[in-house]
Amino acid sequence: MKNDIWRIILMQHLVQCARYFIVAGIAYIIFYLVFKNKWLDKKIQKRFPDSQQIKREIKDSLVSLLIFTWVAVLIIMATRAGYTRIYKDVYAMGKWYFWLSIPLFILWHDTWFYWTHRLMHHRALFGVIHKQHHLSHNPTPWTAFAFHPLEAFIETGFVMIVFFVPLHPFCLLIGVTWQMLFNVYGHLGFEFISSKMYHSWWGRVFNTSTHHNMHHRLTKGNYGLYFNFWDRIMHTNHPEYDNQFDKKLPGQANIE
Repeated sequence: MKNDIWRIILMQHLVQCARYFIVAGIAYIIFYLVFKNKWLDKKIQKRFPDSQQIKREIKDSLVSLLIFTWVAVLIIMATRAGYTRIYKDVYAMGKWYFWLSIPLFILWHDTWFYWTHRLMHHRALFGVIHKQHHLSHNPTPWTAFAFHPLEAFIETGFVMIVFFVPLHPFCLLIGVTWQMLFNVYGHLGFEFISSKMYHSWWGRVFNTSTHHNMHHRLTKGNYGLYFNFWDRIMHTNHPEYDNQFDKKLPGQANIE
């Protein structure tokens, strides 16, 4: 039993590290090394972060990955003991529920992120918990998991829904994969969404890399993760979001 627990811990930590270093690492290599000069016109902030920032982001992320590992292990052990609502038979809850639970899980995470994110910006909590993430005023793919340990616990708290709502492991896999990809895009520092797409329905529904980059640079506003509807409903989109997006388009001035 003891060896089995350590095997689970090791495997989960390898999975957590792999998804971070593979996704963030590939993005960093492509945008900050290989095509750094080719895509300068798409860089949201002109300057590139120094090596000290990169080292700090990776160091902070390693701590976050340990916390994510222990949360994953907790859920696995709780599931084995029958305390979660995770089910293995794909159609045990009906095929419609199975497929619908995937977007609903993503919507739940977006809601969790928005409100916990706004809470961490309260003056009583920001300096203690969230300021560490905002040390990266000019974010990179490595910033995605660069959290204070307390924030790492809060960030992964959305998965505790498995104790209350039936979810299939495939749903969880899709959700955390989407989270990793979109999180890296949000911190990418480059914008590839066209003006036409941004000013269409897509731009009203989804957030952009520019959206979250502004949040890091200006601290206030733009609290959403995947979708823009909470920022729109709560009027927390930064008033200069539209202007800043259009300014960074190819051939126009980037944000300093």
